[in-house]
Amino acid sequence: MPASAALSDDPILVFGGSGSRLLTGKICAYLGVPAARGETRRFSEGNLFVRVLENVRGRRAYVVQTIAFSANDHFMELLFWIDALKRASAESVTAVIPYFSYAKGDKKDEPRVSIRARVCADALQSAGVDRVVTLDLHAAQIQGFFKAPVDDLQALRTVCEAVEAQRPGNLVVVAPDAGFTKKARRYAARLRADFALADKQRSGHDEKAECLEVIGDVQGKHALIVDDFTISGGTLVEVSKKLIERGASGVWAAVTHGVFSAGAMARIEASPLAKVLMTDSVETQPEPLSAKVQVVGAAPLLGEAIRRIHQRESLSDLYD
Repeated sequence: MPASAALSDDPILVFGGSGSRLLTGKICAYLGVPAARGETRRFSEGNLFVRVLENVRGRRAYVVQTIAFSANDHFMELLFWIDALKRASAESVTAVIPYFSYAKGDKKDEPRVSIRARVCADALQSAGVDRVVTLDLHAAQIQGFFKAPVDDLQALRTVCEAVEAQRPGNLVVVAPDAGFTKKARRYAARLRADFALADKQRSGHDEKAECLEVIGDVQGKHALIVDDFTISGGTLVEVSKKLIERGASGVWAAVTHGVFSAGAMARIEASPLAKVLMTDSVETQPEPLSAKVQVVGAAPLLGEAIRRIHQRESLSDLYD
């Protein structure tokens, strides 16, 4: 059921960036409000122009913008939205970033590299952002890069409900690498399933990974690989092959962010993966989604977070 959307004297204003037009519409439908009016134009040399077409003086505004395809253009557009709203005298601007792609650059783990997530956080704050709402940040410590509040929502409940609705028997949840072990165990607990871990090796920045072994019993079980995002699909495919080799009866995957670069769909189609569940945090993929891909709506979660922020209510139980 749509949420009761607005305070009587302060209706919610939700603007959609060009990276999240569809998701913005779904969020507004959940809230029971029309999408706020604005426009984005791209000039011939790639220059972006943003204009707010609403009176926002003294209002609290929300901008929904995923940072993917093209990550740089959509990030710059988000900065311009924030700046335009602040210059139009909005009381506050909340950036709702369903997929924050630069979260992958969260540390200086080799010489002479940028901590990209920190640079992006500084830029958002320089533009005037008052709050950030995002979904399954790649690294939770990125919240500390901001002085403004950051709500890092979790898609676990949303994804698990979709799995439970069509639950295969004898389920084992599989973490694709050691770094995702803690979150994967939460999926296993929620789904009342066994747990296993893939030993993955990545040799460079080419988005290719090798699955060396599976730690845990998957023989005769239906495996569910869980991860926060996939770009090439390479990790999911390699882990699914190893799981079948180790006797898994079938393999699904569930990711929050299905980024899916060119070639990912063909890779998934040719793999042992029978189903890939993902939220609609990314909608600008360069290729149509495979029939194996099932999209799970994140609008109710994001919309409810916006509603609660607007009405100054707690978000605690959204983290469940």
